[in-house]
Amino acid sequence: MSTSTGTADPASSYRAIENLIARYAELVDDGDFAGLGSLLADATFIGGRAEVSGSEAIEKMLQDTVIVYDDGTPRTQHAVSNIAIEVDEQAGTAVARSYVTVLQSLPDLPLQPIAAGRYHDRFERRDGRWRFTERRVRIRFVGDVSCHLR
Repeated sequence: MSTSTGTADPASSYRAIENLIARYAELVDDGDFAGLGSLLADATFIGGRAEVSGSEAIEKMLQDTVIVYDDGTPRTQHAVSNIAIEVDEQAGTAVARSYVTVLQSLPDLPLQPIAAGRYHDRFERRDGRWRFTERRVRIRFVGDVSCHLR
C-alpha cells in the first residue's frame, strides 16, 4: 500500500512485520519445520550455538534439535510480547525486538514455562513483501527443556 508521497504505508509495514513474528511462533508450535524453513528462507537464524542460513539448513537444524511428539508438535506455546518495531520505509528495512516465553505441557509434565528470552530480528521489503533476513534468539532463562530439546 502506498501513500500519496509514494512511500509504503508505515501502518501496513508494522502489521506485516508483526504477522511474520506471530507466524514464526505458530509454525514452531505446530511442528511445521518445513514452513519455518520457508518463512526464514532469506534469513540467517542465530541461536545458542547455531548460526544457519537458508530454508533447508534451518529446517534441518530444527528437526535435529526440537523433540516432536505423536501429535506432530513439540507441545509448546510461544508467547511473544513487548514487540518494538523500527521501520525505515525509504530503505525498505526494519528491525524488531520482542520477548518470548516458551510454555510446554505433556501428560506427565504440567504446564510450565521452559524458556524465556528475546528475539532480535531484521527484515527487508523485497518485491513489495516484508521478509526476515535475520532472527537472533537470546534465551536468558532456562527451565526444564529435557522434553523439548535433544
